[in-house]
Amino acid sequence: MTPPGTPGTPGAPGVTVARDKETGVAVVTLDRPERLNAITLTMARELASVWRGFRYEDDIRAIVLTGAGGRAFCTGIDRDDAGRVPQPASPYTIDDPLLTIGPKANDLWKPVIAAVEGMACGGAFYLLGEAEFLIAGETASFFDPHTTYGMVSAFETIHMAQRMPFGEVARMALMGSAERVSARRAYETGLVSEVTVAGGALAAAREAAAVVASCPTEAVQGTVRALWTAKEAFRSQALAQAPHLVALGNLPADRQAELFTRRATGYRTR
Repeated sequence: MTPPGTPGTPGAPGVTVARDKETGVAVVTLDRPERLNAITLTMARELASVWRGFRYEDDIRAIVLTGAGGRAFCTGIDRDDAGRVPQPASPYTIDDPLLTIGPKANDLWKPVIAAVEGMACGGAFYLLGEAEFLIAGETASFFDPHTTYGMVSAFETIHMAQRMPFGEVARMALMGSAERVSARRAYETGLVSEVTVAGGALAAAREAAAVVASCPTEAVQGTVRALWTAKEAFRSQALAQAPHLVALGNLPADRQAELFTRRATGYRTR
C-alpha cells in the first residue's frame, strides 16, 4: 500500500490519497499539519474531485478520512483563504466553499470512516457530518468556535444534529471556543463509535474499513443509502435555510478579524 502522505495521488497540495487494491480501502489524508489541516480553496476543490473520482473506482470499496500530524484532524477553512471568497450583496445568500467537500455532497455512497486525532472543529464538521462513523484517539477533541468570533454556526450544527443529541450540539455550538468535547464524551453522546489510544485511530479505521470492503459492494452501498434516506428530508430542508442564517447573522469580516486577533486562549474540556 502506498503510505498516507505520499504526494501526487491526486496532486493538489494538502490532500493525499493512498489506495490498497488488495483490501479495497483508500485513505484520504488532509495533509497540512503545519496549518492544523485547515482547508484552502484549492483543497476544497480537490476534495470534491477525489470523492467524485471514487465513484468510478470499482476496486475501492471503503474509504478512511484522516488528518496528518496528530495535532488536528481539521480546523475548518483556512482563515487566509476565507477572506478571498467574494460574497453576493444579497442578505439571502452566501457562497460557501466548503459545501461540496464531503462525500455525500458529491454523490458518493461508498462508506467513509473518519479517523480523528487532535482537534476537530468548525468546518471539519462538513466532513465528519458526511462520514458513516467516527473513530477517535483518546486525545481528540471537538468544538465549534463560530459564535466566539461573531459567526453563525449553521451548516456545522445541522451536520452535528444528525449525530449527537440536541442538547449536546446546542452546548457545543453556543459555548464556542470556551469548551471542548473530549473523545470520551463524544463517545458517550454517540458522535464517536470507538476511542483508541492516542495515535491509534487510523489503524482502527483501516481495520474496520477492510471488513466493510470485504462485503459485497452492492449490499454495502444499498445499506449506506438506506441509512441516509432515513434522515435526508430533515437534513436537506435544514441545509437549505443555512445560507440565509449565515448571511444575516455573521458579523462583518473586519469585526470577525478583530475578535480573532484578541481571542482568549483558555478553554475547558469535558
